[in-house]
Amino acid sequence: MIAMKREQFLCGRAAGRRSIICRLALAATVVLFAACGGDAAGTASSAEPWGSNTVAPADFVKEIAASNASKPVIVCTAPAFLYRTGHVPGAVLHGPASSPEGLNSLTAWAQTLPRDTNLVIYCGCCPLEVCPNLKPAYAALKGLGFTKLRVLILPDSFRADWVERGYPVEK
Repeated sequence: MIAMKREQFLCGRAAGRRSIICRLALAATVVLFAACGGDAAGTASSAEPWGSNTVAPADFVKEIAASNASKPVIVCTAPAFLYRTGHVPGAVLHGPASSPEGLNSLTAWAQTLPRDTNLVIYCGCCPLEVCPNLKPAYAALKGLGFTKLRVLILPDSFRADWVERGYPVEK
């Protein structure tokens, strides 16, 4: 009932194509917020477990463009549909890390890597402060003993902080 009233408020009582498009947009918004919901109150803890083990997008673009032996292994911990729309070149998908399946995929894959692998994880599904995927991914990989683990800092989203800035994208 509340959802229907919200839809009527946001979409009006428009008929036909406009109403269908509005309903689809609302459904997409609900799905996105469900994938990026943070905790039960819709917020996330301000304490970031990775501390200074981070890399900024501009610096990371230079790092992945360099042709040297220490190129990072890049892991996307976002939902699969976001990865398929575009990701950092060379990134592998093991997510969403907020789900048991995604976290199991990540840890099973990571078991095969040397613990001194230059490893960079990112999500970008939503604002970093409420991202449900990075903290469990970071904790799991750190718990496995990775010593060169960093987080690609995307404060707003992959789209806003990577794609719209013209950084390379692979599909």
